[in-house]
Amino acid sequence: MSGGGGTLKAPAFTLAEGATHVVMLNSQRRFGFTLAEVLVTLGIIGVVSAMTVPSLIQNYQRQSYVTQLHKFYNELSQALVRYQNDRNAVNLTEAGLSSNAALKTFMNNYFKVVQSCDTASSPCFAASYRRLDGVGMGELNSAESYVIASGAAIRPLYSKDNQKIVNFLVDINGQKGPNIWGRDIFVIGAYNNGLLDSWAEDVVSAPLTKEEREAAPDTWKAFADILNDNWEMTY
Repeated sequence: MSGGGGTLKAPAFTLAEGATHVVMLNSQRRFGFTLAEVLVTLGIIGVVSAMTVPSLIQNYQRQSYVTQLHKFYNELSQALVRYQNDRNAVNLTEAGLSSNAALKTFMNNYFKVVQSCDTASSPCFAASYRRLDGVGMGELNSAESYVIASGAAIRPLYSKDNQKIVNFLVDINGQKGPNIWGRDIFVIGAYNNGLLDSWAEDVVSAPLTKEEREAAPDTWKAFADILNDNWEMTY
């Protein structure tokens, strides 16, 4: 509307009937955290980490040990099959695996041996080992031992008991730690039919039943438990 030579502009808005004033809305929003909130959050994260990280590390270590053990198990199993097939035999005894001298030939011909220890287990194996409860086990029995390309230390020993013919003592990572029985060192039995398994009193042949594995003596029990638990280290 015009008047008096000037222009009167229309109001930008109109008050509602009965309104006496305008309230301005606060358009600012709060995006940050207070120091107290940050400290509480960090504290919660720290507690959760302290509870879960050690467990995750332990589970990873267990799985790493089992993976290495399974790798050696497969390598040994395949070597025994080749040994038997190369001699057109129906079992390992018929193939000639019937003495420690034959085991020496087997190791040198079917594995890439990078180190041999003629009579003492060290330096192929660690100087000493412990049980899971921390009790020391002392030195291993003296016998010819080998380190293969994977880094595993192996001590094969001809030890016939029914259809079990060889005890393979294996430290899956050689002299490296933890050097604990049932973590990185195990005993595996080779049976005349070529199967690998644990051992217990009165066992005739492989594969062992779940109950036979549960009856395995201490030095054989770890491998027995891993087989029973489908290649998992649950202890």
